[in-house]
Amino acid sequence: MKYFKKMTGKKVFLSPINVEDAATFTEWLNDMEVTKYLTTIREAITLTKEREILEKMAKSEHVYIVVDLEINKVIGIAGLHHIDPYSNTCELGLFIGDKDYWNQGYGEEASRLLLDYAFNILNMHNIMLRVFAYNIRAVKCYEKIGFREIGRQREAYQIAGNRYDIIFMDLLSEDFDSSTIQKNFSEEYEESRKPKKLELI
Repeated sequence: MKYFKKMTGKKVFLSPINVEDAATFTEWLNDMEVTKYLTTIREAITLTKEREILEKMAKSEHVYIVVDLEINKVIGIAGLHHIDPYSNTCELGLFIGDKDYWNQGYGEEASRLLLDYAFNILNMHNIMLRVFAYNIRAVKCYEKIGFREIGRQREAYQIAGNRYDIIFMDLLSEDFDSSTIQKNFSEEYEESRKPKKLELI
């Protein structure tokens, strides 16, 4: 499968969506172990429907698939939604569908890559996300990145006989401390300002 390196980390890169991955996503979105953290658990996702979803997402400006850098394998998806270019705000969405990649830092790195791009290329100022309170792994990951809880919609999600809070978290540009983009731009600029030595011919 052909992917394109829009943003590259040490373990993953983010690529524009390839609709030919529809079968992989359909498999993930019919696995309840994966979808218990997503609202799609209540939907029946057919191959045809998932292809239509991916085609629609492919037309969005900032939705990317997460690809294992070493073996060029799609493992999830990450995107920026509800972008407000006037207030410089948006919402982050991410899931790692391949369970072999859970609890190994792939989701964290994918999130950091997309946040770096959002803050330093798209000039976002505030990025929000929402997560179910029982998704402890995701909450810890987002806290590690620097997200802070800003509120809860109490008992707003009911599943498996219980009610859970929906947690809202956000991150400001000045609180994001892992910008590879910013570092690279600064280094290149400083290098270009150094006086050049004249070489005798």
